[in-house]
Amino acid sequence: MAKKIGELLIQEGLITAAQLSQALDDQRHSGERIGATLVKQGIIDENTLYDFIAKQYSCPQVSLSKLTVEKAIASLIPLDIMHKYQAVPFGLMGNTLHVAMADPGNLFIIDDLRFLTRKNIQIHVASDSVLKQVIASISSQEDSLDNLLGSLKDEVEVDLSQAGDDIDISSLEDAAGQAPVVKLVNLILMDAIRKHASDIHVEPYEKIMRIRFRIDGVLYEMMRPPIQLRNAIISRLKILARLDIAERRLPQDGRIRLKAKGTEMDFRVSVLPTLFGEKIVLRLLDKSGLQLDMTKLGFEELQYKNFRDAIYLPFGMVLVTGPTGSGKTTTLYSALSDLNKVAHNISTAEDPIEYNLVGINQVQVHDAIGLSFASALRAFLRQDPDIIMVGEIRDFETAEIAVKAALTGHLVLSTLHTNDAPSTINRLLNMGVEAFLVASAVNLVVAQRLVRKVCTECKTVEEVSAETLLDLGVLDEEIGTFKCYHGKGCANCNDTGYRGRVALYEVMPLYEQIRELVLMGASAAEIKKESIRLGMTTLRRAGINKLKEGVTSVEEVIRSSTKD
Repeated sequence: MAKKIGELLIQEGLITAAQLSQALDDQRHSGERIGATLVKQGIIDENTLYDFIAKQYSCPQVSLSKLTVEKAIASLIPLDIMHKYQAVPFGLMGNTLHVAMADPGNLFIIDDLRFLTRKNIQIHVASDSVLKQVIASISSQEDSLDNLLGSLKDEVEVDLSQAGDDIDISSLEDAAGQAPVVKLVNLILMDAIRKHASDIHVEPYEKIMRIRFRIDGVLYEMMRPPIQLRNAIISRLKILARLDIAERRLPQDGRIRLKAKGTEMDFRVSVLPTLFGEKIVLRLLDKSGLQLDMTKLGFEELQYKNFRDAIYLPFGMVLVTGPTGSGKTTTLYSALSDLNKVAHNISTAEDPIEYNLVGINQVQVHDAIGLSFASALRAFLRQDPDIIMVGEIRDFETAEIAVKAALTGHLVLSTLHTNDAPSTINRLLNMGVEAFLVASAVNLVVAQRLVRKVCTECKTVEEVSAETLLDLGVLDEEIGTFKCYHGKGCANCNDTGYRGRVALYEVMPLYEQIRELVLMGASAAEIKKESIRLGMTTLRRAGINKLKEGVTSVEEVIRSSTKD
C-alpha cells in the first residue's frame, strides 16, 4: 500500500522520487504510514494528500472533528483495534457500518473489520491527525476516572482506611490486587500521561484522599478517591514500584516502567510517611518527550551561539543554574546529546539518572555507600575523560574537584541553585573556591526558568495597560508595537489556557572584563551590570521577548522572573 500510494503521488506530480525515497527511509524507523510520514516531513500538505487518496479510491471524505461519535457506534470496534488500524466507526445504516480510515486501499483491514463486526463496511477517508485525536477522545471517555469512581464505593470489599500499623499485610496485598483498585491505579497513570503531567501526587489525609497532577509546572486537583481505598491504592503503587509494603514508617524510593498504547514511560516513585498514611509522588520520565534539540529549548540567537561555543571548548566549566523544576537537566542532556560523538568519552554523575542516553557513561550517585558526586568525579578523572557532567555542585569538595578538572583539560558541565547567572560566581566563592580558580575555570553561566506557553487552540488577544507593561520592564518605545495574548481555556489545554512550556535563558559568558571583576571581588550586582553592558539578556528581558513573540502571557513573565 505504502509503495503504491507513493508511486501514484509521483505519477500525479505531487512528490518526487527522491522525496519518496527519503520518506520510506524514515518510515522504516517510525513505523508510521507513508502518508503520515510525507506530511510530517512537510513534503505534501495533509489536505492535498487526503483529497488525492479520496479521489484515487473513490471514497468520500469525512470531517470527523465535526461529528460526535456515539458510544454505541464506537463500541462496535474494540479500542485496541481502532489503535492498531487507525479506523473509527461513526455511523450505522441498516447493516452497513461507516468507518473512517486514512488507508482505504488496505483490503486486509477492511476484511478484518467486516469479519469482526459482522457488518458491511463503507470506508470514508480521514486524515491521520484527526483519526488520532478522535481515537484519543474515545479512549479518554472509555477510561473516564469519573465513571470508575462512581462505581468504586460499591465494589470495594475491604475497608483499609485506617492509618495504624495493625493492618494485616495479607489484607493489604489482597486489597491492592482487587480489580477496581488495579483499574483505578492504571487509569491514574494513563490519565497523567494523556494530560502531559510531570508529577502525580497521591495524598492521604484524615477524612479525604486526593490525587493531584502537576501540569506545565502548576498543581491541579484531579480526583478524590473513596477514603476506604487509601491504603489499597498506596499498596498497589508500592507493589508496582517493587517496594516493601510492610515498611510504612520510613521513606522509600522506587521505579515503575509502563508500556501502553505505544508509549513507554518511567515513573520515579517516592514514598513519604505522613500523619495519616504514606504520601506518594511519582515523577513521569517520558524519554520520547525529552527535547534534545538545543535550537528548540528557547534560546535566543546570540544566547544559543554563546552556549554552543562554550560547550565545544576543549576545557573549562559551563554551569546551568535555576530552582528545582526549571529544566536544567533538559538543557544539560541536550548539550550532552549534541556533544555525544564517537571521539568523545563522556561520563556523568547524577542523582537520580532521569534518562538513559546511549553512548554516555552514566553513574548513579549513592551517598549511603560513599558514592558521592566528589568520589564519582575522582573516579572519572582516572577514566580518560573528555567531558564530565556533575549533576549538582553541592559542597566545596565537589566544587574544588570540578574546577581543577576544568583547568586540566576537561570540559565540565554542572548545575547550581542560584537565582541568576551573576549570583553563581558568588556562590562558588562562598563555597570556598578561590577567586582566581573561578575566573580561570568558568567559561559560561546559564540561568533559566520555565514559563507556560499560551495554548494555540484558544489563544486570544489580551488588553494590558501601558502602566502594567512599563512596570514589567517593557521599554517606553516598545509600548503599542506588539499584542499580548492569553488562553481562554479549551479541551486541548485542559481548560487552563496553557499548553507546554518554554525556557527563558540568561546566558553570561565570562569575558575578560567579567573575569577581572571576579578577581577584584566584585558583587553580583556589579557583575550583572557589566554583563548587561556587554550584551547579556536578563531573565526578565527574555520573558518580555517571549511575550512580544506571543508565546507566553504577562502573568507568566511576572511569575517566573524578578524585575531587573
